[in-house]
Amino acid sequence: MKSTVLMVRTGRAEVVQDITGECVAFVREASGGGDGLLNVFVPHATAGVAVMELGARSDDDLLAALGELLPADDRWRHAHGSRGHGRSHVMPALIAPYATIPVIGGAMALGTWQSVAFVDLNVDNPERQVRLSFLSD
Repeated sequence: MKSTVLMVRTGRAEVVQDITGECVAFVREASGGGDGLLNVFVPHATAGVAVMELGARSDDDLLAALGELLPADDRWRHAHGSRGHGRSHVMPALIAPYATIPVIGGAMALGTWQSVAFVDLNVDNPERQVRLSFLSD
């Protein structure tokens, strides 16, 4: 297994951040042109990984949907940090903190419009990590 950690700077805003380019670069080097699996893992209790279409405002749609499902208000029992912080701890139950992507011939086998996105509603932590691991036989 080969592994690396990406540092992701989100600032103080909710984000759907495209990390596909970083994944492509890692897979290219780690795979040596072979087959395997890329595991993308976020070691945080308030962030997730989505494989989805990005651009065309899909990222805005995801943030809007999460805002409706998980409003940033005072209903949350987990109530430290910024207003509505508790929702950030619920989000990984909806958007898992991991994704596994097949790698064929040294390239991620994503669909035509699929990208890898880091999703974070937690505005209290502006710097995050994403672990990329390549597994092969």
